[in-house]
Amino acid sequence: MNNTDWYRLTIKEVIETLGTGESGLTTQEARARLLKFGPNQIREGEKASPWKIFLGQFKSFLILVLIIAAVISAMIGKHLEAIAIMAIVILAGGLGFVQEYQAERALEALKKMAALKARVIREGQEKEIAASDLVPGDVISLRTGDRVAADARLLEAINLKVDEASLTGESQTVDKSNQVIQEQNVSLGDRNNMVFMGTNVTYGRGQAVVVATGMQTEFGKIAQMLGEIEEKQTPLQISIDRVARWIGIFALTVSLLVGLLGVIQGHPLLEMFVWTVALAVAIVPEALPAVMTMTLAIGVHRMVKRHALIRKLQAVETLGAVSIICSDKTGTLTEDQMTVRKIWANHRFIEVSGAGYEPSGNFSAEEGLLDSNDEHLKLLLSASVLCNDSQLSNEKGLWTIKGDPTEGALVVAATKAKIDVRELRRKIPRMDEIPFSSERKRMTTIHLNHEGNIAYSKGAVEIILQTCDFIYQEGKEREITPKDKEVILKDAYSMSQESLRVLGIAYRKLDSTYSKDEVEFHMVFLGAVGMIDPPRRGVKEAVESCRKAGIKVIMITGDHKLTAVAIAQELGILENGRVLTGTELDALTEKEFERIVEDVQVYARVSPAHKLRIIDALAKKGKVVAMTGDGVNDAPALKKADIGVAMGITGTDVSKEASAMILTDDNFVSIVKAVEEGRTIFANIRKFLTYLLAGNMGAVFAYVVALLLKLPLPLTALQILYINLIMDGPKAVALGLEPPEPGIMEQPPRNPKVNIFSRQSLGYILGGGFWIGVVALGVFVWTLGSGSSGDFQRLSEHQLQYAMTMFFVTLTMVRTFHAFNCRSMDTSVFKLGLLSNKWLILAFFVTILTILPILYVPFLQNIFKVVPLNLKDWLIATSVSVTVLIVVEIVKLLQRARRRTSQR
Repeated sequence: MNNTDWYRLTIKEVIETLGTGESGLTTQEARARLLKFGPNQIREGEKASPWKIFLGQFKSFLILVLIIAAVISAMIGKHLEAIAIMAIVILAGGLGFVQEYQAERALEALKKMAALKARVIREGQEKEIAASDLVPGDVISLRTGDRVAADARLLEAINLKVDEASLTGESQTVDKSNQVIQEQNVSLGDRNNMVFMGTNVTYGRGQAVVVATGMQTEFGKIAQMLGEIEEKQTPLQISIDRVARWIGIFALTVSLLVGLLGVIQGHPLLEMFVWTVALAVAIVPEALPAVMTMTLAIGVHRMVKRHALIRKLQAVETLGAVSIICSDKTGTLTEDQMTVRKIWANHRFIEVSGAGYEPSGNFSAEEGLLDSNDEHLKLLLSASVLCNDSQLSNEKGLWTIKGDPTEGALVVAATKAKIDVRELRRKIPRMDEIPFSSERKRMTTIHLNHEGNIAYSKGAVEIILQTCDFIYQEGKEREITPKDKEVILKDAYSMSQESLRVLGIAYRKLDSTYSKDEVEFHMVFLGAVGMIDPPRRGVKEAVESCRKAGIKVIMITGDHKLTAVAIAQELGILENGRVLTGTELDALTEKEFERIVEDVQVYARVSPAHKLRIIDALAKKGKVVAMTGDGVNDAPALKKADIGVAMGITGTDVSKEASAMILTDDNFVSIVKAVEEGRTIFANIRKFLTYLLAGNMGAVFAYVVALLLKLPLPLTALQILYINLIMDGPKAVALGLEPPEPGIMEQPPRNPKVNIFSRQSLGYILGGGFWIGVVALGVFVWTLGSGSSGDFQRLSEHQLQYAMTMFFVTLTMVRTFHAFNCRSMDTSVFKLGLLSNKWLILAFFVTILTILPILYVPFLQNIFKVVPLNLKDWLIATSVSVTVLIVVEIVKLLQRARRRTSQR
């Protein structure tokens, strides 16, 4: 029964198949079916407990290496080191936990969206029951304002219109009927004799027989898709784990080799074990997890100011790797507010400016702006709002429509023309009406004005013209000719080619003794109104920005092909690419689709399953895909994509919970700003990673060479830990706050498969680390020599501590100066501006201020085994340290010169 095409069956066949009748099920039968099919509810998946979310923060290889280092430190008595390392680990995990605690609630949100009550007919009597008690075979009643409680086949549809945007992406309300559909494989949006769980009745009434409940509904199938989609690592997580493994293996290998060398040279085994552990700790950047988490968290805070709310920290940098944005049309690229764009009246076109429900805009024709008091325009718009049931309202500055969006667009257009709709309806009250139906394709209302009775009619242009014997032109009525009708139909068709929904407007003055059967004859044609769900402001420019940044924008919508193409062309999304409908996509094999997927720019009339297939095909091509959307139908694709972007204002709870990022202003433009932020954050992570590893490599180089030269150990274990955990932190965070470099949005997206380190950054790590080690070790050897006459074994404790203090200060200073080098791999720090990163300047002074108490407070001197330095010592340490800045600036200059030469 689950695979039955209910829309292709007659009402009699549906009733017989389901074993029901127009009087509904009996209470006993309904109870039995409830036991068989289960409650009409969306099943919840397993919720991630707070503990599971917290423990999930510690899966990375680097975190495991740090935990092992802490355990070993504790085992050999280095309790302070162990506590410091675990504090860093817990800080990093805690920040990630706080950010992700509210995640993974998609199925719960789906459940909330289901209707709570339903009107059902059982044993011939209508009663209200809990929606969860509905079963296949139940007959339900539908009225304006109802939320449909289950998937059902219509038995009766009287002027029934349903808003299915949250399920299908269809921007216009759908006219429903009970007629059989003969075609096979009809998309959800075209199944006009069906209603679906979670959609809303906006007009009319009807009856339907339930064909699917709970997880068998289209809503339920989406929930099942969400539950089956597995979380995957972001490009940054993959890259960092790869780097962490490399660091871990390198640290272990180097430490063991050095330890073995020390034992061979005659050092005590226990001493070398402690030294080996200290060396391993020195190589691993302990501060990295916390600094990276803090950088991402700060990035999240900055993105909130740019209208992008990040739900998962790692999603921040994923934006920087995005190469394709798959965007839903309705409510994302467009306003999701029907708007009158063009009017045909008096044998001319009138353009209407403004977008959405805000009643601000102008009317213009070829001769220029029209006066809002234009008689013909006023008459046409007045007729359109009298033959109309919608209302425009302003709630706290937000303009909204109550009623059908199409009728609402007419009310907004009339308000733009300075028509007081409420006053007009009061002066010319409605006395009677002939309601709209899908068969008649028109609606007519009868009013009383100061001249007597008058009828207004609106509907499909060709239908309205059939009722007209006259046309209103140049301020008066005249007989309409076949030529007039030909021109009107031709112009209406040209409007529809622009994907405008076109309505004809007519009127007729009536006698006091009129008959309703004769009202819709001998009418006067006033004109035609074309409306569309218009693009959002700024989206066209945002699409162009994406193109410059090497990001392709693809439209994926449940709307009709013509509508999708018109909007895509207007926004510059569709140029020379292909357009595919869901039906055409179904006809392609996986291999055929993968072969053309990069050529397709617009997908129309697609289902949630189609969106997943599109994302899968793009992923196989190595693309990093962002998917935007606001409806229930978007939720599986939002969760499946590398980064799902939901709309914060119009988005459903389901789409928000399934996404990684929410746009608080529902503006596609904000995605481009978020991409720039994501690219900047990734570049900054690379910068502080380069800084941390270069500093650690420099320190390790100095330690190892000192051991090979049989020099005294240049630092104590506590000094090593102090430099690694405390001194790196502020400067690394400051580099994480570096402003975006010029031209960052004119570069192509980075390849997520490429290591986080570029050739340049590896050069900075190795070359910079070498220079740092040489400078620090050089000062250490010079200081030792100045007090030992070449015999290091006869050094006094004070002389040794003096040399170690000079090494400690120099290593700290040279790494601090190297932080300025890491602000850019190409651009001179002087061009960027030495003071342009105020956080790095602050970190520089924090470094100095942190060293001073250690050197000059006796209590801390004893703990850290240091001695106070005089001004000359400081000048020597600073002078040799600044050379790293000078050397790297020279290298940058040579690189730029070589690049210019190669370009010429």
